[in-house]
Amino acid sequence: MPRSRFRTRRRPPLALALPALLAIAFLAMPLLGILARTSWGDLGTHLTSPDVTEALRLSLVVSLWALVLSLLLGVPLAWLLARVDFPGKALVRSLVLLPMVLPPTVGGVALLLGFGRRGLLGPWLEDTFGITLPFHTSGAVVAATFVAMPFLVISLEGALGGLRPRYEETAASLGASPFRVFLTVTLPMVAPGLAAGAALTWARALGEFGATITFAGNLPGTTQTLPLQVYLLLQDSPQAATSVSLLLLAIAMAVLVALRGRWTGAASPRGAAPHAALGDPGPAAPQTGPSPADSVPADRVPADQASADPTRLAKGANSPAATPSWALHADVSGFNELTLDAEPGTTIAIVGENGAGKTTLLRALLGLTPRAHAELRLGDLDVTGLPPHQRGVAWVPQDGALFPHLSALANTAYGLRAQGVGRGEARASAQRWLDRLGVGPLAHRKPAQLSGGQAQRVALARALAARPRLLLLDEPLAALDQTTRAQVRHTLRTHLAGFSGVCLIVTHDPVEAVSLADRVLVLEAGRALQDAPPAEVTRHPRSPWVARMLGRNAWAGQARGDGLALAGGGRIVAAEQLPEGSRALAIIAPESVSVHRRRPDGSPRNVWPGTVREITASGSRLRVLIGSAESPDLIAEVTPGAAAELGLVEGAAVWSSVKATEVTLVSL
Repeated sequence: MPRSRFRTRRRPPLALALPALLAIAFLAMPLLGILARTSWGDLGTHLTSPDVTEALRLSLVVSLWALVLSLLLGVPLAWLLARVDFPGKALVRSLVLLPMVLPPTVGGVALLLGFGRRGLLGPWLEDTFGITLPFHTSGAVVAATFVAMPFLVISLEGALGGLRPRYEETAASLGASPFRVFLTVTLPMVAPGLAAGAALTWARALGEFGATITFAGNLPGTTQTLPLQVYLLLQDSPQAATSVSLLLLAIAMAVLVALRGRWTGAASPRGAAPHAALGDPGPAAPQTGPSPADSVPADRVPADQASADPTRLAKGANSPAATPSWALHADVSGFNELTLDAEPGTTIAIVGENGAGKTTLLRALLGLTPRAHAELRLGDLDVTGLPPHQRGVAWVPQDGALFPHLSALANTAYGLRAQGVGRGEARASAQRWLDRLGVGPLAHRKPAQLSGGQAQRVALARALAARPRLLLLDEPLAALDQTTRAQVRHTLRTHLAGFSGVCLIVTHDPVEAVSLADRVLVLEAGRALQDAPPAEVTRHPRSPWVARMLGRNAWAGQARGDGLALAGGGRIVAAEQLPEGSRALAIIAPESVSVHRRRPDGSPRNVWPGTVREITASGSRLRVLIGSAESPDLIAEVTPGAAAELGLVEGAAVWSSVKATEVTLVSL
């Protein structure tokens, strides 16, 4: 096997390989020169001399203080550049990069003119605080920070840019303040980028020379760092200078080896490995019995409702004294233009084609998008002016957005901890929710160790454990296989039955819409096209897209005589009649379409020639897509036996027919 891999390895063109080898030799030659010219026998003597050890001590002090300053100042700056759009952002980024391209001595002169005794800020620092930076150790720290901090900012900004905001937005929806989100979610997930930037910053500060000698001078024991000591030794003791240079080289190489290629500017979030293969979400754990209430801060649940027990929520208790209830009223403007009202305990499925504004609606309710604005009331509370973490609106995005650095238990307890609940109480409540959703035994696993179904159950448990006033689910089952989806759907239906707020579910699955929702909201270009019970939407869909989602043929047109003139050309005859010229939708169930190899005789009023374009399985039947020049594409549903008898294959010429009584017209 190794030989096979070696034989298939790609060989570079000679015209590129030779210059590349020359470049490697060019970079390696100075390093080889140090190794070759080092007096190995005197190495210990050179490195332990008092001047060298003092310079080394000072270099460590200066570089560590420079690292601390870079972390304190550079981390917020990197976050600002990565997360906030503001005027002059390009200029600020240029200022960050400037010390990396500026000649070090020019940087030292700039520092003198800014912070020196005759600089812009120097006299004020000296008169007000008695601080004089030039020719002082603090000046060496400032010089090292000036040239080294850009490495930290660039590395961390790249890592933040590679981190999907969905994790931070989900944390905010669970009640975490922006600063808490930054400390508990953002920083842990960009830790590799932060570590790489910190290591490079420290190494660069340790090797700083030009700006230091220009701004802080070269005073032994005060500002004479190891690079400055090398400069002096070159004049009096070249062998000792080579030994000290070897020490600095070894430190730099150790840092680079430790980074192991992480200096890419976009470190991937730690633990963000894909889920395990989608599989069975695991056996359901036994239900836990009634438990004491978990406390919630007053800004989340009113005092008279703070004793609500999540166990009773799961059991569907509806006593006002037992569970808080939150009706929904939202006036949404912007890209979405609609009014949404729902009573507590209502589940609304939001459907529509891509770009209809489904996710934008959810983000408007969360207060996370400028595209749309929601005037939002939950129960008696107007939360319109509140930031996302104070609204009590929990969000479960399509991929769950479980925090990869936290266990399933810590993920589930996150919302309660963000709301001020004690660690033990929050974890106990989280464990109960995990048990109810059948993933209790997996409490100590990280998200990367969970299957898709298990991860979705944990994400749902996390949202429900936070006791939101409004629950938003964005295609929560889309990533699951059919078996796992059915199991998680059953679990979701069970727990939504006891939820005392309103739940909105974005879905493209008609089974989810029909089985989980009390109402179906159909969006088109941000507007509500239909808002009705699932049975009504199934019988009379007002959108061609929804009709097709439900597995029906749907064609739009205008009423003409005894039928419909189709928008794409052609005509269809229907038994019912609508006012002349009115817009309508003709809906035909696939099982109502008959397929023939020759033109049929008899009563069908709608007959079209066509060609079989595609045949797919749908349960125990086959769905046949028929294209025709005289009508829009048509889907027929036949048994495998009928398909074999007719000889249906892709490309076969067929005739399709539909009785006028099988055509349903829906006014638009």
